[in-house]
Amino acid sequence: MLVPDAGASALSEEYFRSGHHLRAEQVTHTLVVKSDTDRMFHVPLIVRAIEGTSYRDAISPYGFPGGELDGLSEVPAPAVDWRATELVSIFVRERVQGPHCFSGGTARNEVFFVDPCRPLTLREMHRRHLRRNDRLGFVSTVRACRDAPPEEREGFRDVYRQTMVRDQASHRYFFSDAYFEELFASPVAWLATTRAPDGTVASAALVVQSDGLLHYYLGGTADAHLARSPAKNVFGEMIALGTRLGLPLHLGGGLTPGDGLEDFKRGFANASGRLHTHEIICDAAAYAALAEGRPASSFFPAYRAPHTP
Repeated sequence: MLVPDAGASALSEEYFRSGHHLRAEQVTHTLVVKSDTDRMFHVPLIVRAIEGTSYRDAISPYGFPGGELDGLSEVPAPAVDWRATELVSIFVRERVQGPHCFSGGTARNEVFFVDPCRPLTLREMHRRHLRRNDRLGFVSTVRACRDAPPEEREGFRDVYRQTMVRDQASHRYFFSDAYFEELFASPVAWLATTRAPDGTVASAALVVQSDGLLHYYLGGTADAHLARSPAKNVFGEMIALGTRLGLPLHLGGGLTPGDGLEDFKRGFANASGRLHTHEIICDAAAYAALAEGRPASSFFPAYRAPHTP
């Protein structure tokens, strides 16, 4: 069933199911899945109207929320009767590491970790650039977001948005100031910052704690400092934070398999894994009608695939 409670039934102290994240993402409902033995789990969802129709579908909030679980992770999504949701489809983003909402799922891109319990040797080029930036006067810090001075928060927003423009990111990734204020207010969020010799923010990253991991969630580098790769110094601060807290650091992966971003993160990591999602069709007839005439692709749901010239 769907409960129109803005995700309250799935609330947790873990960042990706916290009130801060669910408010920032404008979560509208909780999906409640219950077994015939009264076990259940709760998944936060954003329910959306499908433009030009009377139908609706849903998607997990951004990040790696999974759900609040009660021993149902061995159930495959197709085994659930989805009719009571009255949705066309649901796209579920699992936690980075289990337990998952459902068994199986789609293995997505490779992601990388720094596990403080395993030996770590950074790529030689990364080590060399870290030392060079230190010599040049770049200064790096990491602190709880709630303790970060306003100029560091503003500097983060600035370099993040510069990076989204540079990468020609979709509108979805240009988060509002209200989104960032929710993130900054979380008790399980940290801001890692590298300042240039002139004191301006050269690169910065937001790190959050969720489900036994630290996650490199959002980050960016100022256009003016790209040549010096100050993000490497930010990564060094995130790794140090994970070591102090005794938590593995999840770095994420690339935008596409084998791209430069993936290679960059691989040079800092000592472990890897795969993300998993579930592409659930609740109303097969409605889904087929909405997707009719669309070119075949891996995008889900197919009827929302972006038009490309």
